[in-house]
Amino acid sequence: MKRIFDHNKIAYGGDYNPEQWPEEVWQEDMRMFKKAHIDIVTLNVFSWAALQPSENVYDFEKLDKIIKLCSENGLKICLATSTATHPAWMARKYPEVLRTDIQGRKHKFGGRENSCPNSPVFRKYSARLAGKLAERYGSNPSIVAWHISNEYSGECYCENCEKAFRVWLKDRYKTIDEVNRAWDSAFWGHTFYDFDDIVLPSELTEHFSMYGRERTTFQGISLDYRRFNSESILNCYRLEYDAIRKYVPDTPITTNMMGFYYPLDYHKWAPFVDFASWDSYPGPDEPDGHIALSHELIKGLKRDKPFCLMEQTPSVTNWHAYNKLKRPGDMRRLSYQAVAHGSDTVMFFQMRRSIGACEKYHGAVIDHAGSEDTRVFREITALGEELDRLGDRTLGSLAKPKAAIVFDWDNWWGISYSAGPSILIDYHEELYRYYNALHKRHIACDVIGTSDSLDRYDLVIAPILYMVKDGYDEKISEFVKNGGSFVTTYFSGYVGDSDLVYGAYPGKLRDILGIWVEESDALPEGEENSFTYDGKSMPAKVLCDIIRPEGAEVLGRYEKDFYSGEAVITKNSFGEGKAYYVGTESGEGFYDRLIYDITKEKGISGVMDPAEGRDGFSEEMFDGLEITRRFSEDKEYTFIINHSKDDRSAVLDKDGTELLSGRSLKKGEKLTLKHNDVMIIETI
Repeated sequence: MKRIFDHNKIAYGGDYNPEQWPEEVWQEDMRMFKKAHIDIVTLNVFSWAALQPSENVYDFEKLDKIIKLCSENGLKICLATSTATHPAWMARKYPEVLRTDIQGRKHKFGGRENSCPNSPVFRKYSARLAGKLAERYGSNPSIVAWHISNEYSGECYCENCEKAFRVWLKDRYKTIDEVNRAWDSAFWGHTFYDFDDIVLPSELTEHFSMYGRERTTFQGISLDYRRFNSESILNCYRLEYDAIRKYVPDTPITTNMMGFYYPLDYHKWAPFVDFASWDSYPGPDEPDGHIALSHELIKGLKRDKPFCLMEQTPSVTNWHAYNKLKRPGDMRRLSYQAVAHGSDTVMFFQMRRSIGACEKYHGAVIDHAGSEDTRVFREITALGEELDRLGDRTLGSLAKPKAAIVFDWDNWWGISYSAGPSILIDYHEELYRYYNALHKRHIACDVIGTSDSLDRYDLVIAPILYMVKDGYDEKISEFVKNGGSFVTTYFSGYVGDSDLVYGAYPGKLRDILGIWVEESDALPEGEENSFTYDGKSMPAKVLCDIIRPEGAEVLGRYEKDFYSGEAVITKNSFGEGKAYYVGTESGEGFYDRLIYDITKEKGISGVMDPAEGRDGFSEEMFDGLEITRRFSEDKEYTFIINHSKDDRSAVLDKDGTELLSGRSLKKGEKLTLKHNDVMIIETI
């Protein structure tokens, strides 16, 4: 089993910022941490200003004290590099470190993640600080992980970036003629004569706002800027990684990601983190499937290793429009949901609530009252006791999914920048609709990128695969020919890597799917067509593809408008497998029915999948009940979580032991869970 770092239980703790407090408070914190069963803290996240008060002066005295205190109190440490916020002296002396925004405005000192990723000054000093920290603390046995920067984010449009972008383009395309070809720059006479003619796409050049979203007149350059910006920030991370590795050969290194975060292509980052970690801050009414999908994205970055829940709030998030409290039991339930999907940690931001600035009303283990007699602290303590009892049982265990959903940042960027066919096309939400149909049936699912192998799956779903990169159609073709089932949707197969149209849609997927798309009707918000599937009428929304089958079997036809009777849902036999095309956005009932039919045909069953309704199908089945399973070398761990406000039941499929209560359970036993209840069942 591959544990993410040296720890003998699910790591429990989070971000601790004692530098914000007088030292007499630290001892009280240690006492309260022990009481709450806290065993790991993330230190030094925002201390650069204190560690380096001037260009050639470093001061580690206070950090020495903090690390010594935590070590003496038995706490494991995730040590951060503090580089998410550069110090004021750097901005004053070297204003080139400051970012320029998409409107062309040069920023001043303030905020965080305000450092130009292509500034030589920033890169020099951030890597130097990481190296000095590693040299000083790298041999400390209490440090079990290193944490670079914090929530990398944003973009920059300054002169540093413009020059670096030209270098990046030369490396990618070699010649200016190839740039012109890739971007179709003959359109509107945008031909470039030299790389020095190229300027960053911003609101000073190609970008503008329309219908409440960012648009661009040239998708090629905007798409390449997105790739360049993500890679530029990654290179900053890698410089710090290498600086740490010079002194620390083995301790794992990571950075905290943010789920489906638009500007950064985490699939490109994945090879350079030793384990994936992320910060989970769902909205107060966000569906459990939505949260689960984000966990699966992060888990999928390192498919053969657990991930780390680096941050969540113990009680309240401070930046939502309405900052609703987590109700009693919510924190525990959501913590176990992360573990159920592959986390080997339960960690929080923050350990003690700050008294100033923008996160002073964000939840914490220790509130402003500084008391252990609070509801939140009592819940934290109770969960800590449970995790102690659970011990190392689930550590290193993994899921074994037979289904995967393809998510690709290049595809996301290409769809969002597309000038048509509809502003209502939502890549992330369409992904979720298919994922949720699997989730409700408790079918394990990986979220993978286009570079990942498909060999371990029986079913691969690629919603809105707008961009089919070079060679990806061959990977899909081989998968289906060898017996796999493949599902894709409307607005798929249109373009290649440079966002140039292949020809007839769905381009290189045409033979696999056995169709071509003659026209697509974009329906305004609130307007619907409909189609028949499995004898039922289903809604057709947003985009309605008018399909011409070329050997594919028609599973559904439109019911209205001039294309009434035309194909909308198809299935094509291709080699030993099947390829499905869904030519519209529909409703939840359709996705549930389609996924049920496909998984039944493939023999893919959910964990403890019930047999109820027609052929084992029920649209209401287990609504709000989440069931997942993790596998170690010799044991299985089944997680059952009730997100519903009502009681939910499941029938156990194997003898086992419920680890949180110690109760022995028998196969066939009916398990009833109340709201927020969690069960973890160990079977051999």
